[in-house]
Amino acid sequence: MEKVEPRTLSGFLELLPEEQILFNQLQDIIRETYEKYGFLPLDTPVIEYSSVLLAKAGGETEKQIYRFNKGDNDLSLRFDLTVPLAKYVAKNYNDLIFPFKRYQIGKVYRGERSQKGRFREFYQCDIDIIGDNELSLLNDAQIPCVISEIFTKMNIGKFTIRINNRKLLNGLFQSLQVENNTKEILREIDKIDKIGEEKVKENLLDLNLSQEQVKGVLNFIKISGSTNEKIEQLEMLNIKNETFLLGLEEIKTVISYMRDLGMKEENFTIDLTIARGLDYYTGTVYETILNDYPSIGSICSGGRFDSLAEFYTDKKLPGVGMSIGLTRLFYQLREAGIIKVEKKTLLDVLLISMTNNSNYVLNVAKQARDQDIKVDVCDLEKTTKQKFKYANRIQVPYVGIIGEEEEQENKISLKNMQTGEQELLTIEEFIRKIKD
Repeated sequence: MEKVEPRTLSGFLELLPEEQILFNQLQDIIRETYEKYGFLPLDTPVIEYSSVLLAKAGGETEKQIYRFNKGDNDLSLRFDLTVPLAKYVAKNYNDLIFPFKRYQIGKVYRGERSQKGRFREFYQCDIDIIGDNELSLLNDAQIPCVISEIFTKMNIGKFTIRINNRKLLNGLFQSLQVENNTKEILREIDKIDKIGEEKVKENLLDLNLSQEQVKGVLNFIKISGSTNEKIEQLEMLNIKNETFLLGLEEIKTVISYMRDLGMKEENFTIDLTIARGLDYYTGTVYETILNDYPSIGSICSGGRFDSLAEFYTDKKLPGVGMSIGLTRLFYQLREAGIIKVEKKTLLDVLLISMTNNSNYVLNVAKQARDQDIKVDVCDLEKTTKQKFKYANRIQVPYVGIIGEEEEQENKISLKNMQTGEQELLTIEEFIRKIKD
């Protein structure tokens, strides 16, 4: 029979078991933290009607969609978790309690060009808080607290949550009368770290901005100092535009709430260059970077939006949320050596029988499992040498050895595989030892 070459599609990640353990540990931190802050689990279908999924999509998004026909149905794989949430909230509006706080961890699909650190199938870990007609800014402050706790628990080094408010930028551009060039200006602002201030200034002048308008833009994005100093400098700009003043008040309120919630000053900063989600975010926006690894880029982002489900309902459903692209984050952290595989097994103990009697060793295994101990029994037919070789290869922390003496005395010899220490214990002592 002709063999088929075992291949995996480009852009689809497969991990070894020990890598998957590490991946799952990060995912568990995210899920447990989301739940700790009151977010409810949600799971939506991977496949949706194309008309539903693509209600707002266009441009590059529509080109990257995995789309197919099954019978008379035009179907697509979800490309993010926000659009399915919008559909879900509109569909189940009468059954939900607002503000509706949900989290979802699941795979999404984008048929973009596969490249290092970019995947076609990847996990997103989203939280969103959806209001019915209104939503307090306290929720905008909770999001950074969740982000901070997650990355602190992951122990991946120092990080900074960069915060801005889209109303500040919009109000600035309105006051300078350059709002018609918003996208082009923001595109140039985004390049300032790469090409420098002078080149950005030159490019802005090429957009037919006056010297005074360019000066106003650059003075805004060059604001620096501590959080309080940046707020003072924003106030000193003396911009009377209503949108700008509302954005300034909002960012001051959000930061005040963050401090009340215990956010450490070292973990956040105002960054006036952040302008993500031009057509989507309407207020607070966030991006998170690792201080020592800026080349990785944003590891978590999100913000405030005016209406989640405007393409499915007339109801105004404002919200705020953020997303962690876990697959890309995991890959980047592994590549940078920030996280490392620490164990190859989930077992607490491996039982090795030195006799032909399976009854006692299997009974010990059951008693241990009844106490929520992760335990396995080594293949009874292998030699003692093979059994210990297997134990070493999987790096199990403890081996429980059962010979004739242990069976007769209703005991077990427990060996610490790191220290080599071995002690004879009763079953009750053995269970206590492993659980401690």
